[in-house]
Amino acid sequence: MHGEPAIVLLRLLLAALAGALIGIERTLHGRPAGFRTHTLVCAASALLMLLTVFQWDLLAGAPLETVRVDPTRMAQGIMTGIGFLGAGVILKERLAVRGLTTAASIWMTASIGIILGMGLYLAGALATALTLGVLAVFRWIEDAVPSLRYAWLELRCPCGECPDEARLRELCRAQGVRAGAMSYQRHPDGSCEFRMTVRTRDPRAFGRLAGALRAEPGVEAFSITPAGG
Repeated sequence: MHGEPAIVLLRLLLAALAGALIGIERTLHGRPAGFRTHTLVCAASALLMLLTVFQWDLLAGAPLETVRVDPTRMAQGIMTGIGFLGAGVILKERLAVRGLTTAASIWMTASIGIILGMGLYLAGALATALTLGVLAVFRWIEDAVPSLRYAWLELRCPCGECPDEARLRELCRAQGVRAGAMSYQRHPDGSCEFRMTVRTRDPRAFGRLAGALRAEPGVEAFSITPAGG
């Protein structure tokens, strides 16, 4: 009992520090769940695990046969609750699904809090360093890899002056962009709207496509919305 306050303070502070470090990285990249969220998640996880660590002190007078000690049950409950919190930061915008990395970082932060709450300081430190490395360093690797990029292309033009589908596909292909399935819609004002998904491995291809569409006769308006992130 003599060292209990020091242990509680140490583990809570370490958990708050680990969560804060991960949260700062998320905040710097403009994510909705950032510094405060990650700090609270990590500290709360550690706090709940401290309850299992010191439960014998809380139930000192209880018969031994009536008390079951299983710290993993508390950990399972924490991770279940964190799953709902992580789902709250995932957003779907047409083809784009945003927030998956932040949801994963919240889940990892809760895991670090559990580990630190149980007193596994080395594992907590290594997990924190690993998480920061994945979030920061792997971002550079992702940017360097020529991954497939998707976007949602919409354009509007007068129905009598619209380029046909073959022309639009050729226009995309000339800029290094591949067009997917295309849909059409005619508006009451007499204009026609085309919608399609486009993809490329060249990060500058969508910019070139925008320039080509600006110069294309008959195109009144268009938008290219990147998917992902």
